[in-house]
Amino acid sequence: MTTTLKHEFHRVPMASMGVRPNAKAKIVGVMLLLAALAAIYWVMLETGALTTVTNKAALSEWIDQLGYWGPVGIIGLMITAIVLSPIPSAPIAMVAGAAYGSLWGTVIVVIGAEAGALIAFAIARSLGYDVIHRWKRLRPVLNWLGKDRSQGGLMLVIFASRLVPFISFDAVSYAAGLTPIAFWRFVVATLAGVIPTAYLITAFGGLLMASESGVVTGLLILVSGITLLPIVAKLLMARLRHQKASELA
Repeated sequence: MTTTLKHEFHRVPMASMGVRPNAKAKIVGVMLLLAALAAIYWVMLETGALTTVTNKAALSEWIDQLGYWGPVGIIGLMITAIVLSPIPSAPIAMVAGAAYGSLWGTVIVVIGAEAGALIAFAIARSLGYDVIHRWKRLRPVLNWLGKDRSQGGLMLVIFASRLVPFISFDAVSYAAGLTPIAFWRFVVATLAGVIPTAYLITAFGGLLMASESGVVTGLLILVSGITLLPIVAKLLMARLRHQKASELA
C-alpha cells in the first residue's frame, strides 16, 4: 500500500501540487508578454530605431559607430528581430557579412539567431505548452509527437524550415515550443539549419546589400532548394522501398 501511494505521488503533475502556475495564470502571462512585445515594437517605431534596423545603409553606419561593440549590437538585434517577429532579420545578417566577412559574420549571426530561437522556444514552452496540452482534442496529437520516431520527424521539419526563406524563422521557433520536441533536438536542428543560411547571407553580404530584395529572396530560394535536395531524395527512396516491401508482402 505504501509503495502504491508513493508511486501515485510521483505520477501527480506538479501543476496540481501548486508548483507550476495554473492555466489561467499562464494565459495572463501570455497576454502580458504580448503587451510588452507590442510596447517595445511601438517604442522602436516611435524612436526611429525600427527604421534604422530595416535600412541596410543606416544599420551599417550604426554598427560602424559601435566599434568593438558592433558584434554585440548585431547579436542583440538578431535576438530582438526573432523574438519580435515583425522585425526582419535578413538586413542585420547582410550588414554582419559586409562588416565582418563571411567567417566572423556567420559566427555572429548564428549566435544571435540561435539565442533568439531558444528564447522564443522557451517562451512558448513555458507559457503555452501546458495550456495547449489541456485541450483534449490536441492531446492525442501531442502524445504521438512525443514518441521517439515522431521526435526525429520534428527535428527534420525544423531543420528543413530553417533552409526555406519564406517560412518564418520566428513562427517556427514559437511553434516548436508548443510541441513535445526535446529541447536538445530543437537546439541541434536549428543550429544545423541556421549555419548554411547564415553563411550564404554573410558571404555575399556586400552584394546582397546592393541588390533588390527580390534578388536576395530568389538567391536564398535557389540555395535552400539545392540544400533540401538530399532530404527530398532520402524521403522518396524511403517511400519507394516501402512500396516495394508492400508489393512483395
